[in-house]
Amino acid sequence: MGFDGQVDLVIDVRGSGEKTVLVYRALREAIADGRLPAGHRLPASRRLAADLGVARGSVSTAYERLVAEGYLSSRVGSGTYVADVPAPNRPRRAGTDPLRPRLPLAPEPTSGSRPAPRYDFRTGIPDVRLFPFDTWRRLVAAELRLRANDPGTYAAPHGHPGLRAAIARYLGYARSVRVTAEDVLITNGTQHALDLLARVLLRPGDVVAVEEPGYPPARRLFETLGARVVGVPLDDEGLLVSALPAGCRLVYTTPSHQFPLGRPMSLARRRELLGWARSRPAAVVEDDYDSEFRYSSRPLEPLYRLDTAGRVLYLGTFSKSMLPAIRTGFVLVPPGLRDAVAAARQLGDGFGQMALQAALARFIDDGLLARHVRRAGKAYAARHARIVAALDGMPRLRLLPSAAGLHVTALLTEGRSAPVAAAAAAAGLAVDDLTAYSGQDGFVFGFGAVDPALIGEGLTIFADLLDRHA
Repeated sequence: MGFDGQVDLVIDVRGSGEKTVLVYRALREAIADGRLPAGHRLPASRRLAADLGVARGSVSTAYERLVAEGYLSSRVGSGTYVADVPAPNRPRRAGTDPLRPRLPLAPEPTSGSRPAPRYDFRTGIPDVRLFPFDTWRRLVAAELRLRANDPGTYAAPHGHPGLRAAIARYLGYARSVRVTAEDVLITNGTQHALDLLARVLLRPGDVVAVEEPGYPPARRLFETLGARVVGVPLDDEGLLVSALPAGCRLVYTTPSHQFPLGRPMSLARRRELLGWARSRPAAVVEDDYDSEFRYSSRPLEPLYRLDTAGRVLYLGTFSKSMLPAIRTGFVLVPPGLRDAVAAARQLGDGFGQMALQAALARFIDDGLLARHVRRAGKAYAARHARIVAALDGMPRLRLLPSAAGLHVTALLTEGRSAPVAAAAAAAGLAVDDLTAYSGQDGFVFGFGAVDPALIGEGLTIFADLLDRHA
């Protein structure tokens, strides 16, 4: 039945018994469980009786009883409304949920699921204060008005053609990668891209190699899809190619700015990894997650540019260079995989947000992304220099080389890092404990989210906690 054009609700008055009682019970249950929210006006008794196929007197009597019990209120000249009745606590009965997950999964806490700490050295968070929101809102609003994709149709899974072309051009001058729009497939970020590639390339039981220490969400994703994930150690040049497991079908690596240690993979090691991939049926997934921000040396050539055998799949994201909320990334796919990856996208979520993708294409082609990266890069470079200088002077810390990205890592040469990280959290200072990624004691300092005015104060607090708790 419809309620004044506001709420559509179906109540069942079938069954044996007096119709007045059936109408009363159905309405009371709908009010108690929230299907009829407080403040909504019920239809006139004549209309509801006609909808339900019962006598008007049955509805009128049910209304009167519910008013007397406080479930409804009657207003002269206005009508009958649902009263503000507290919802009863109805715990789920034991044994009534027969469905169980195949794997014991639960969502991980995210940076947006809790209040930001005062001294925010968490990793992977860009500074939203640096982002040109007014310009971005104007672009998105313009594309919505223009209907970048006809809202009555379904778009192609590859992504907005203009954005694919804009990314191809951007990679050409920003990363010296020569590609065309046909090589680019738009995704909802890096994790989405990894999921698509894994579904296309892997069978349950296939061996996947990841860096150890490395990026935990990638490892978890491969594991949930049934892959056998093997951690591969690193040295000063990057991933140890000699330690890659036999039968490996896919290698996931962050060569430009290794997460979490921060070292880049050397050119010699890159060539060794590509040679290894050429000699067997294996794919290399290159995650270039925050290489836009560099503070000293020129960026090394991406694996994708060095690859001549079509074994590298290159992932990029705008979560660090712009905002995580944009949820847009891309993957460069060789011709033999394009249809399969696009089909996996289509089977999963169909296609992306066309108006947002069209706005991002404008943001790139108008030079606004490059301008924002230059401006943000200067701000991040100043924070990077301050943190590096402070950590380099702290006893019991060995700072690892860092020339890019939004975090720096320091190893603890003696003591344990977990008590320090816990004490820091209690003091309102968030810093990643390196043991969350590996067996090494140390700390990972992000500097995208921290207030620049609080960096010095926060590092002074950290130094004191390091002395007392390490």
